[in-house]
Amino acid sequence: MSAADAGLLAQALRHPETLAALALPRWEWLLRQARSAGLHGRLAQRLHGLDLLDAVPEAPRAHLHAALLLARAQHEEIRREARQLRRALAPLGLPLVLLKGAAYVLAGLPAAEGRLFSDTDILVPRERLAEVERQLQRHGWSFDADLSDYDQHYYRAWTHELPPMVHRDRFTVVDVHHGLLPQTARHRPDAARLLAAAVPTALEGVRVLAPADMVLHAMTHLLRNEEFSHGLRDLWDIDALLRHFGAGVPDFWPALTARARELGLLRELHHGLRAAQRLLGTAVPAPALRAAAEAAPGPALQALMDALWACALRCPHPGLRLPWTGPTLALLYLRAHALRMPPGLLLRHAWVKTRLLWRDAPAPRP
Repeated sequence: MSAADAGLLAQALRHPETLAALALPRWEWLLRQARSAGLHGRLAQRLHGLDLLDAVPEAPRAHLHAALLLARAQHEEIRREARQLRRALAPLGLPLVLLKGAAYVLAGLPAAEGRLFSDTDILVPRERLAEVERQLQRHGWSFDADLSDYDQHYYRAWTHELPPMVHRDRFTVVDVHHGLLPQTARHRPDAARLLAAAVPTALEGVRVLAPADMVLHAMTHLLRNEEFSHGLRDLWDIDALLRHFGAGVPDFWPALTARARELGLLRELHHGLRAAQRLLGTAVPAPALRAAAEAAPGPALQALMDALWACALRCPHPGLRLPWTGPTLALLYLRAHALRMPPGLLLRHAWVKTRLLWRDAPAPRP
């Protein structure tokens, strides 16, 4: 694997005009990378937006057209689902506050361009969680019948969200969040502050997080996660948000660092800005980097984290794996769980899950 192979997808997304000279075998390799990262829709949209899609060779163009149509269909589905969710929550007097990809679509942000989805994420007040759950069930959403009692307890007692809910007719999935981080995390930002600052969209009754909060949520979701199959896609989301808000929202950068300090997320902001700048070339003003660096770890730990993010946030295609990718992902998996739970609870959780796996494992053949 050459450096050109590793940087092919990033180069294509950042400078799609350079793809005119790309040979057909390289197109195949590029599309495999883009699909594995969940970025083939974004690549198609970038080319379409610059009127370059028709210049792509016929075979890869067909794949890109399909990705473009899929993204458009999913965006329409997200808008329809937002209307259904708004209708379901209206009797409670709650606005619908969307998170992540659904929020990007309803807010018309560049981060939504060509983005593909698997579910709709919403944020509700924790004290209204039981009401929201009942109301969604009345409107056709339900939990997986195979979800164990332990997993139900795990979600409700320890995490920041309900188990995923699937609609009985449309088979769409909604994730109901009541916080940014699990209830067992050492520090949990007050979700009420995010809800209070949420801003309206063009669809009446539907809100999204304020710009600074949206960025901080994206960084927290990425950097506190235990798996990185969509890590590169999520980092590109952060890049798009920073570029858009940094150019269009007055005083965005000082507001971002002030909000991170207020919510106790300055460490996440530091790592997020550093990863976006180092891995994607995102332009970040020096004052913002210095302010976030107040929460930086020591030099040795910083060097380790830089190396871990550089490996974990690569394109996940198997052909681009490094010899140390497995250990890196294992370390970040352990880190995520250590940040999520205190040691005693983490050991108890690991023991219970192991027992359940043993219990449910198929019996060996005689």
